[in-house]
Amino acid sequence: MTDARQFLGIEPVGDERHWRLEVVPELTTPGNFLFGGCGLAAALVALETASGRPTVWSTAQYLSYAPTGATLDLAVTLAAEGRRVTQGRVIGTVDGAEILTVNAALGLPGDVGVAGVWLERPDVPPPEECPPRRLPILGSPSIFDRIDVRLARGRSFEEIRSGSAEPGSAASALWAHVPGHLEPSAATLAILGDYVSGGVSQPLGRPVMSRSLDNTLRMVRVEPTDWVLCDIHVQALVGGYGQGVASLWSHEGSLLATASQSMSIRPWLVP
Repeated sequence: MTDARQFLGIEPVGDERHWRLEVVPELTTPGNFLFGGCGLAAALVALETASGRPTVWSTAQYLSYAPTGATLDLAVTLAAEGRRVTQGRVIGTVDGAEILTVNAALGLPGDVGVAGVWLERPDVPPPEECPPRRLPILGSPSIFDRIDVRLARGRSFEEIRSGSAEPGSAASALWAHVPGHLEPSAATLAILGDYVSGGVSQPLGRPVMSRSLDNTLRMVRVEPTDWVLCDIHVQALVGGYGQGVASLWSHEGSLLATASQSMSIRPWLVP
């Protein structure tokens, strides 16, 4: 089973506070720059290794693009190290220019004697009964070639692209899985949580381009699962900026994490 560090190809440089990620096509968007979820995932690999603690919360602010072929340097700072919780950050740069900033809390588990999950997983067909989610062929390899995605709820891109789709539900759902099995971790879920931005076309009934301004991940638990269900809800689109959230569920029905994003939106004129 592949872990996130192997999937991303990220390696330390000299010590566990400095890391390097080569932006290969398999980690990029079809626009030929680093997929935002992969940037957050790389930072979490570095933070969890440096702190020796698992992620509780993290947020990435995307400042610029790391193009295909670039080298992303990641510098870890552990700003506060408590008995249970470490507060840290990562600055990602390309040739000295800041590309992303990640802040995170990493903490040891505790037992307060009570626990609960009050979200409900949507009732959708299992992944083997859902059609593949197909994106238009844009001519270059990308992260989407490495992840098998099935449309569990919502309209296909072909329906939305046709121009005949009426505005629909703001709720959609995707099953996501990495062939060869990507070991579950906060970094893995950070990659899949970035699918929030793809849900904006659902309530609009027409294709749009969504540029993630941030990516926030709140961890609940990590457990083995072949498939992750991304239950996406777009909350608003006003003034060209959208907001959305997702609940990330295991195949067996356990809540793994929640994700949220703000996005810059513009029309997508697909040929």
